[in-house]
Amino acid sequence: MRLLISSFQKLLSHSRFMLTIRSQGGIYRGLILFRLSPNLEETLDAKAKLLAAHKQLYIMESACPHLGADMSHADIEEHEDGVVAVCPWHRYDFDLKTGANEMGLHACTYPVHVETDDADGIDKVYMEPPALDSEWTLVELRPVSEEFADPPPTCAKENIEATAPISMHPVEDEPIVPVDNAPNTLMEWAVLILNTPNPLLKVERTRHAVQMFRTGQLKSIGNKKLFNPPQPPDVPRRDALYVKNSVDPTRMRTKKSKAFMLHALANIEQWAIDLAWDIMARFGPMHPDLPPAFFSDFAKMALDESKHFSLLTARLAAISPSTPYGSMPVHASLWESASITSTSLRARLAIIHLVHEARGLDVNPQTIERFRKAGDSDSVNVMEIVHADEVTHVTTGHRWFTWMCEKDGGLDPITTFREEVRQSWRGDIKGPFNAEARKTAGLSPGFYENLRGEMDTYEMESSPAKVQIGYD
Repeated sequence: MRLLISSFQKLLSHSRFMLTIRSQGGIYRGLILFRLSPNLEETLDAKAKLLAAHKQLYIMESACPHLGADMSHADIEEHEDGVVAVCPWHRYDFDLKTGANEMGLHACTYPVHVETDDADGIDKVYMEPPALDSEWTLVELRPVSEEFADPPPTCAKENIEATAPISMHPVEDEPIVPVDNAPNTLMEWAVLILNTPNPLLKVERTRHAVQMFRTGQLKSIGNKKLFNPPQPPDVPRRDALYVKNSVDPTRMRTKKSKAFMLHALANIEQWAIDLAWDIMARFGPMHPDLPPAFFSDFAKMALDESKHFSLLTARLAAISPSTPYGSMPVHASLWESASITSTSLRARLAIIHLVHEARGLDVNPQTIERFRKAGDSDSVNVMEIVHADEVTHVTTGHRWFTWMCEKDGGLDPITTFREEVRQSWRGDIKGPFNAEARKTAGLSPGFYENLRGEMDTYEMESSPAKVQIGYD
């Protein structure tokens, strides 16, 4: 069976893409697609050049088979007998076509074919998926980063994603990398970011830490006891400007109402940055057997949430310069759920990613439509980027929730999920549901239909969920 990846034309925007595929049996595989530039003779005609370019597509597993490093930023080198990807952590190299390595390791690679569709004349890219299961589905295809963008410039929507500024008060005299006790591991960076009150600095440190992690510049993940990983705070620090309050984001008729909506969405994204770092810092040491792919997935999520925060605050500054981020009420309801689930990775994945984030898939289309009716096409573009990314975040939650169920004795994921919700949520999970987006993310109706939490009011009030935000 072949799996359709994309049109060939779509892959010309970047030279590297992240892929996630899922089988009918719920098996996930993270992959990297490399598009290399062929060495062409000037005398070749256009058709010959295109055929040569078709042969320069390679797909391999995203985790190095040595110690699991993220291969998205692997160096590409030409050897006499082929082209290899070089792991950024320990410089092991793997043939892009065969996966072979001189030291006896082997990376999984997958044959790629380009064929012209007779129906529409479009060149389409297919891969041969793993043989261990059947009916594979592509659930994510996105550029690794704008670092691998290929000229000419991309379309307007992608430019928004790549270049949006962060419009907030500046960080005063505090460097991205601390002068004293600079972090050496991903866990140390995670805790530093959680303890960073200023949202601009939080975003910049997230970008820096993820880049360091992906390019092999960190000593290690650092979640093993050997590294004495630091403890994350009970609640991330917040700047004194950001007061705890609630906000009603439903009124969209005036410019002020749009500003309130953007501010509320940006507040959610700021907490989401912290949630991505917290799941690594809090549960990494609790579960030292978590594979590096777990940290790669949630580091990518932290980077996405930082991007969303930047996009939303830029829009806020554009439509309402007099009300910058932090000048309106904010709330900490997401962190209340984080506190409730602070001792269980399964519960955290269920409540934050398969309830809260999945609910975002339901409401995002409505939010987009409100911006569209208000004539705000730029905010529509931003929210479409956010929504597409959030589908992959729910996918990540589903991937690691099912992994935990299998690890904990082959538990049934739906039954286990519903029990986690029963214990750690209060009230009904109400529709309407975005069944299509949820299905793409891996959620069958059993993950949301007739779902109810039974945590009563007393448990809510006596739990650590009553969040007290600290200010600096």
